[in-house]
Amino acid sequence: MNSPILSGALTQAHDASVSGSACLANARLILPEVEITGALTVENGTITDIREGDHLPEGAIDCGGDVVTPGLVELHTDNLERHMEPRPGVNWPHVSAMLAHDGELASCGITTVFDAMRVGSIHSGTGRYDKYARGLASEMMALRASGALRISHFLHLRAEICSETLLEELAEFTPDDRVGIVSLMDHTPGQRQFRDLSKLKQYVAKKKNMSDAEFADHVAHLKGLQEEHGARHLDGAVSEARRLGATLASHDDTTQAQVVDSAAHGVRFAEFPTTLEAAQACRNSGIDIMMGAPNIIRGGSHSGNVSASELAKLDLLDIVSSDYVPSALLLSAWRLAALWDDMPRAMRTVTQAPASAAGLTDRGALKVGLLGDLLRITSLDDTPILRGVWCRGRQVG
Repeated sequence: MNSPILSGALTQAHDASVSGSACLANARLILPEVEITGALTVENGTITDIREGDHLPEGAIDCGGDVVTPGLVELHTDNLERHMEPRPGVNWPHVSAMLAHDGELASCGITTVFDAMRVGSIHSGTGRYDKYARGLASEMMALRASGALRISHFLHLRAEICSETLLEELAEFTPDDRVGIVSLMDHTPGQRQFRDLSKLKQYVAKKKNMSDAEFADHVAHLKGLQEEHGARHLDGAVSEARRLGATLASHDDTTQAQVVDSAAHGVRFAEFPTTLEAAQACRNSGIDIMMGAPNIIRGGSHSGNVSASELAKLDLLDIVSSDYVPSALLLSAWRLAALWDDMPRAMRTVTQAPASAAGLTDRGALKVGLLGDLLRITSLDDTPILRGVWCRGRQVG
């Protein structure tokens, strides 16, 4: 795909680097530890004042008691890839896909996203997939520079350990690419997410339409790749994350031994541990635990893994990701608020905690001096309804 041709007429109005000013008053402000009724002022993109009381300053937006929270911070979403390939084998123009992705996230209250892109390809066997991340990242950077994006975008490189070209693809990125996260992903059949080969077969058959014989060849091929490249790819990915200045994440940890290895590599947070054993080991190792919002909303994992709600009840949940449903992120916070009877704690899992895990200290909380990324929310029964989204003080939704 060629680089995008961007019109000079594109406005800067919705770019995340452009700042605005706003005052939201008569609001239920969700601060990091408490909630208060008050007014919050953003000037030139930064929160400058938080004041308790029902006073309505001149020119302020009267929120009428609606909830105001920080904008949501998303660390792992497959949403961009879904827009790029809306159906198997259907490739969509990248610029259109990225703009749709950006707009959808803004409409769901996500004001900072780490766009997940796979690095590491397979050019042989029946389950081939091609390189795309470097080109897509360059297109994203051009869109951001043009002022076409509503929210803040960083990169999350999903390092496929079981591949042929991981290190070559990682080497194409530099610290200037805003790579915030490198996650260690080992999708070798028979372990982690795919311990149950029948689950893998179901997934692959749906996506790749493989016969039984082709699936058997696919499994054997992947196991061979892991044996040939796995150790070198793992060590190299850890080193490359360090070079890029990125936070290191693990993925689908299942056993205590895997978590011990993650801790030794310097992993900061664990994406979707699949068992209670792994989650408890993460807590003991000081690794933040991230679970999927769909798991919370559905009441369990669609893959048969550990329940996120059960982990929340056991104080083994720190961060929530929308994973494959962007609108799930805000709804999951509402569900956790009911579970814990603690709205500030619930909102931290989708704002302050993910921002901190990714090394962002300028957002994720309603505090003077932080970015004016804000949501105004009402609710219908137990469902949150967004009434406004601001990124750096400029309304984007």
